[in-house]
Amino acid sequence: CFQGPRSCDCFVSLPPGSKHDQVIFGKNSDRPRDEVQEVTYYPAANHPPGSVLECTYIQIPQVERTHAVVLSKPAWMWGAEMGANDQGVCIGNEAVWTKEEVNPGEALLGMDLLRLGLERGDTAWNALSVITELLQQHGQGGQCREDPKPFSYHNTFLLVDRSEAWVLETAGRLWVAQKVTEGVKNISNQLTVSTEISAEHPELRAVAQAQGWWDGQGIFNFGQVFTPEQPPARMELAKQRYRGGTELLQQHDGSVTAEVMMSILRDKPSGICMDSEGFRTTGSMVSLLPRDPSLPCVHFFTATPDPSRSIFKPFLFTDCITPVLRVVSPQFGPDDPVRKQPRFQSKVDRRHDLYKAHQVALHTMETNPDEGLVIYEILRELESQCLSEISAMLNGEITESDELGDLFFDCVDTEIKFYQ
Repeated sequence: CFQGPRSCDCFVSLPPGSKHDQVIFGKNSDRPRDEVQEVTYYPAANHPPGSVLECTYIQIPQVERTHAVVLSKPAWMWGAEMGANDQGVCIGNEAVWTKEEVNPGEALLGMDLLRLGLERGDTAWNALSVITELLQQHGQGGQCREDPKPFSYHNTFLLVDRSEAWVLETAGRLWVAQKVTEGVKNISNQLTVSTEISAEHPELRAVAQAQGWWDGQGIFNFGQVFTPEQPPARMELAKQRYRGGTELLQQHDGSVTAEVMMSILRDKPSGICMDSEGFRTTGSMVSLLPRDPSLPCVHFFTATPDPSRSIFKPFLFTDCITPVLRVVSPQFGPDDPVRKQPRFQSKVDRRHDLYKAHQVALHTMETNPDEGLVIYEILRELESQCLSEISAMLNGEITESDELGDLFFDCVDTEIKFYQ
């Protein structure tokens, strides 16, 4: 199995990189092997003045109105690895280390910031502004895996809407952002913003100069200035994946579709679809955002590990969405090891129904490859049919159905039945 870099990968294609007049977003979430990722939907909501919001580790003031969101998230935390809102905004995040020290205390996780950006931002830029304001107010930090062994990091984000994308890279409370309006772009676990800076923290350069990281002369290169002189091995190794992802995107530049994005996320030779001893791809997402605001955005989730042996299932925001409890993990309330102090002293079974059924199917694929292949080929055919129907709907060949809110539910239900 692949023993290379342990890191996530985010991708975006904007016209003319995309085959059609669409923005296409994709992310693989590479996390500890046994971590369960759930897909959860939260409707738009109004909140009373003075409400308090409980994030993974800390409380912050709630806002009056939050957007509907669909999230692919590690089941133990409040925040998410990737997701979308009903305004057509998608966000994915990546771990990164910089010359700024990682805060050892508990603050907002990068995953919390991602969810907050989706709940509060109606465009990619507004979501970015939400994240940077919360970063200034509360900072980022805290344990990033369900384990007592310390593991914390700073974050980079790819924020996307129907018209543009933003790369946001952070170092403690400091940040820099790059606007992307056309073509293809990917990020991995390293700083990718150099001199093409569209927005930045007002004290960014002053801090860099005061720390002796930049002499104040010439062009300011964020990546060069803030990358550690001895970066962690995973940052160095991520360069291979970043280059591999860039090459895969560029091979399809001008012809990127949702299917192409899925194929990139399933690519094992590049390491983008990760399967190593301690880490693997635990969840994947692809979003299709038509430039035409009259057309719906479509978001695809696996809700299971290893996209090369999973299928993407479509989710659309509608007025009537059927809850899909079979991809939601059990809740443990105050007895959850995340909630108890000291944290993470024990483990609980967070597997949801689809995860359990998929585990059985993976075992079948390994012990009886012929039978496993038949199951998987049937499911991939269903995925293909679903993609064709969605494409026909977006092209106006078939009309939108009132049953779109049931689509994700129906696909999950069908997948579980096939596994059984």
